[in-house]
Amino acid sequence: MNIKQGHIFVISAPSGAGKTSIIRPFLQQNQDFVYSVSATTRIRRDGEEHGVDYFFISIDEFQKKLENNEFLEWEQVYDYYYGTLRSFVEKTISAGKHIVIEVDVKGALSIKRKYPEAYLIFIEPPAFEDLEKRLRYRNTESAEDLKKRLDRALMELGEKSKFDFSIVNQDLTKAIDALTKYIYSKVQGE
Repeated sequence: MNIKQGHIFVISAPSGAGKTSIIRPFLQQNQDFVYSVSATTRIRRDGEEHGVDYFFISIDEFQKKLENNEFLEWEQVYDYYYGTLRSFVEKTISAGKHIVIEVDVKGALSIKRKYPEAYLIFIEPPAFEDLEKRLRYRNTESAEDLKKRLDRALMELGEKSKFDFSIVNQDLTKAIDALTKYIYSKVQGE
């Protein structure tokens, strides 16, 4: 029997736009979807778990994986490396399961080049000022890192038109509902 390949849903947003706040409830309510855990060289934040939030690895480990072509996409964001493990994604969709990948905008566009059938979803704040407030309130970066995030957010907002679907995260419940309806319209439209 031939197993139908799963779909790839790639979700991106500028830092602080709330993509994790939308993705987590979606995955909790839709446990038949698989979350792709990325690898990163950045330091673990309070409350984050290795293998759940990210695979926290050293720069040397990341470089070895890069040399072995083990990443579907990878980026250097701020002063850290992030990558999506090719084997995890391919194993998941080959088994007929749908996967949700949370990556930055450049990573999403890179995945789309390799998997044109992937669906790209962009999460945006109601206004840039809201994004800045969220990042300042989060208080997880130095002033220098915050400036880098804000500069990058402007660039990422300019890439929104390259995505298949966009959600404005003004009301979290409505944003989760919009994501759910969009994803199921693609899964059920097979």
